[in-house]
Amino acid sequence: MKAEPEGDLLEEDSAPENGVETNQYSSVSPPASPVAQDEPFSTYFEDKVAIPDNVSQVFSFRKLWAFTGPGFLMSIAYLDPGNIESDLQSGAKAGFKLLWILLGATIIGLLLQRLAARLGVVTGMHLAEVCNRQYPTVPRIILWLMVELAIIGSDMQEVIGCAIALNLLSMGGIPLWGGVLITITDTFVFLFLDKYGLRKLEAFFGFLITIMALSFGYEYVLVRPNQGELLKGMFVPYCADCGPVQLEQAVGIVGAVIMPHNIYLHSALVKSRDIDRKNKNEVKEANKYYFIESSVALFISFLINVFVVAVFAQAFFNKTNIEMHMHCNATDSPYANVFPLNNHTLEVDIYKGGVVLGCFFGPAALYIWAVGILAAGQSSTMTGTYSGQFVMEGFLNLRWSRFARVLLTRSIAITPTLLVAIFQDVEHLTGMNDFLNVLQSMQLPFALIPILTFTSLTSIMNDFANGMVWKISGGVVILVVCAINMYFVVVYVTALDSVLFYVFAALLSVAYLCFVGYLAWHCLVALGVSCLDFCGRLSRHTDIYLLTDMDTDTDTRVER
Repeated sequence: MKAEPEGDLLEEDSAPENGVETNQYSSVSPPASPVAQDEPFSTYFEDKVAIPDNVSQVFSFRKLWAFTGPGFLMSIAYLDPGNIESDLQSGAKAGFKLLWILLGATIIGLLLQRLAARLGVVTGMHLAEVCNRQYPTVPRIILWLMVELAIIGSDMQEVIGCAIALNLLSMGGIPLWGGVLITITDTFVFLFLDKYGLRKLEAFFGFLITIMALSFGYEYVLVRPNQGELLKGMFVPYCADCGPVQLEQAVGIVGAVIMPHNIYLHSALVKSRDIDRKNKNEVKEANKYYFIESSVALFISFLINVFVVAVFAQAFFNKTNIEMHMHCNATDSPYANVFPLNNHTLEVDIYKGGVVLGCFFGPAALYIWAVGILAAGQSSTMTGTYSGQFVMEGFLNLRWSRFARVLLTRSIAITPTLLVAIFQDVEHLTGMNDFLNVLQSMQLPFALIPILTFTSLTSIMNDFANGMVWKISGGVVILVVCAINMYFVVVYVTALDSVLFYVFAALLSVAYLCFVGYLAWHCLVALGVSCLDFCGRLSRHTDIYLLTDMDTDTDTRVER
């Protein structure tokens, strides 16, 4: 289905309005309004939230409230079951010693989310749409496939997390596969809440975050962690007596917190506010309030993550499997056999985490833990579905009905998730989670490199393009994050101890690194490293080369 002609829109953008020259947006103007299409196209942006325009203060709580919503939906990715599992393993294996890693990863995440929000606000398009218009066909398709892999991996963790929570709440009555089917079904129901208004949907997500805060906060109060050790672990960047286990856990924290699909999601969510992009002051103001809102949202998500780390650091650090087995037996827990009779250090996941809390602090602790995991899984699987819709619509330019889009994005992850649920026991899912974390770690460059590339181009961002400080710091941060996650992948692969798999991984790595190098080359040229323009195609005008034509029919419409 073709969109309405854009020629008039592109021509109008070149005229100044409110004293602001806006031709910088012409090369990346968003598609025509869904209202103008032949058939109704129902999206998350059906109704945009109006921003108060009669407020003259430097800072207004009314305006902040109007912008509040997208950042909290984005922050849910920092609270998904994969993050919760990383938190509890960090506490059980390293105590409070890695809290500073969690703090640093959250701050880095905030800076990256700032870039994503600015791209959406300034251009009126999200990252997938910009990638679709700027990269050639083959790289664009590869990029889309890589991002879809990241979404599938994240979605599997989230759906499995919900299924585990339902299994715990039902005392094993709901099998893992049954929990998966329930989660997939109720996700459809909850996603249609946006039919009743965007603000109601955002309020529902806020309610789920509140449930997580109360559930994990209850566990925190119950266990009463040592506050001095907690503050020391959070602000002293040192890990005394740490070995390979703690190092791998530190790397895992970074990989769990910074998720590739979340960059695409946030750049899309900010489009839900009614902002006049031709007015430079409005765009600047929107960037300010979105950054404040994201900071508040990620601070709350950080506190919830700290609750989980601190609970397991205080109660279960350096405990062994046999200690857990004996204690569960002494309290007549039906879950005692979950822990093998050996002196190995306790290994916990989401399921075993609830079990040990129940053994030590009573059934109430187990059920409240399960409620928190259910809220985390349900909210994150909903935002994961939104991510899938935005990515698919952006890269493939799909214009389908709401039901068709939700059905497709849910179906992509349902098959592998159901297979795992049918053939895996609820007590032995740690290996799968490790694999999914590695899968998502490998996809990070396919979100971080494009977001830095496009936010650094003046032809896209004009006055809002990254300055030299942001270019350098952004490049360093992305390099460090990608290097950390590649280390995590290497550690995982070498632990498999299979020559055949090593050969396969080596061949895959060559193709993978070539594509990452291609994206990095474009990024470096966009950052101003013109010496990398080996063919001379970029030397005349870097932005023009990178900003390839939208498509043939768009060119025709502009020239008419």
